[in-house]
Amino acid sequence: MNMSDKPLVWLHGEVKTPPFSSAARIEAGYLLRLIQAGENLSLPQSRPMPSIGARCHELRINDETATWRLIYRIDEDAIIILEVFSKKTQQTSKKVIDVCKKRIKDYDNA
Repeated sequence: MNMSDKPLVWLHGEVKTPPFSSAARIEAGYLLRLIQAGENLSLPQSRPMPSIGARCHELRINDETATWRLIYRIDEDAIIILEVFSKKTQQTSKKVIDVCKKRIKDYDNA
């Protein structure tokens, strides 16, 4: 990691094998390193999530048996990982959005 790379702050979840396959874990790690280095990812790897908050995004990882999502926020000094989950529907559930909003609020008020 370069000194200019932003650290990852995990508020919830992790990327480990299992449940991620080894290939999905490697892909997630690679994409997170790009984000840490300041790259702006777009579809199909990542999309903005303004319904959660400013600077929030959804990282998309397709695995052998599941589709994974990592919800993250890009801050000035770090990449904040809000949630890691297996996505089963087209739309992100209200529960996930609400949990992420609460985690942001708690993190910002800490």
